[in-house]
Amino acid sequence: MIKLKQTKGFWFSILFAFVLFTIVQIVIANAAINFYFVNMILTMGIYIILAVSLHLIIGITGQFSIGHAGFLAVGAYTSAVFTMKLGQPLWIGLIAGGLAAAIAGMLIGIPSLRLKGDYLAIATLGFGEIVRITFFNIDYIGGPSGMMVSQLTTWPWVFGCMLLTILVIRNFTNSTHGRACISVREDEIAADAMGINTTYYKVVAFLIGSFFAGVGGALWAHNFYIIQPSQFGFLKSFDILIFVVLGGLGSMSGAVIAAILLTLVSMLLTEYPETRMIIYSLILIFTMLYRPRGLLGTKEVTSLFTNRRNKKGGPKDGNTHTVA
Repeated sequence: MIKLKQTKGFWFSILFAFVLFTIVQIVIANAAINFYFVNMILTMGIYIILAVSLHLIIGITGQFSIGHAGFLAVGAYTSAVFTMKLGQPLWIGLIAGGLAAAIAGMLIGIPSLRLKGDYLAIATLGFGEIVRITFFNIDYIGGPSGMMVSQLTTWPWVFGCMLLTILVIRNFTNSTHGRACISVREDEIAADAMGINTTYYKVVAFLIGSFFAGVGGALWAHNFYIIQPSQFGFLKSFDILIFVVLGGLGSMSGAVIAAILLTLVSMLLTEYPETRMIIYSLILIFTMLYRPRGLLGTKEVTSLFTNRRNKKGGPKDGNTHTVA
């Protein structure tokens, strides 16, 4: 019975996602909104991919990584080379960008994921800066001037990659491997004592997260016409990190909601460049003051409705109080 309810919830979510896709696609096809809002929707979808991929590394496995912009850059430049230099279609660029970022994640993950806490954060930050400076000095991809890229990113591509990212990471989290990653997050020493290969699971989570960050980078590159190394500095990593922390560490729904809300706030305040970052920062400060565990904490949106529906009191006496 429980499995049937879970199946119903899964297919309801899929149905809701495709209804949302259809509505947005009809709105875009009929030019009901201008290019600015179309670009905002595409950017929102890309940020959701990046937030969910980092959620697996930080929220599920508990590894404090602030080098996600490096994987974003690897995916962006690799896909741009495949489409612009080698004449390949976008889907080839997406796969190539994801695989290149996954390889980079494995190369940096194997030696550095033996580190913990602040040391891991510094190592991943250094990786992101190494990637940026490397691209800065490669003339084949434009160097500091950047690389011109055709606008190939569309809503169906963004939605498909976003849905795939959410489904893969959700299923991974609910699997035996996902529970092993959660045990690493909760207490790595205890997990290691119980026979869990903690380094292996940290590398696996890092590899999956970096793969989807590379896919997000490929969509990013083909949405903004030009990519430059300066776009992938450490501040971009902090932007993605804010989505995960604000949504709630361990909550995929929270990461998605935070990515949507903060993208809306950031883009709607572009008309006020002098005060945009002040207002943006105040929103973050007040949210953290009143919701220090994030918008959803470690819960998902579906669990909130389930708990409310299944909440029952005990047997009652003659009054209105329940009996323990």
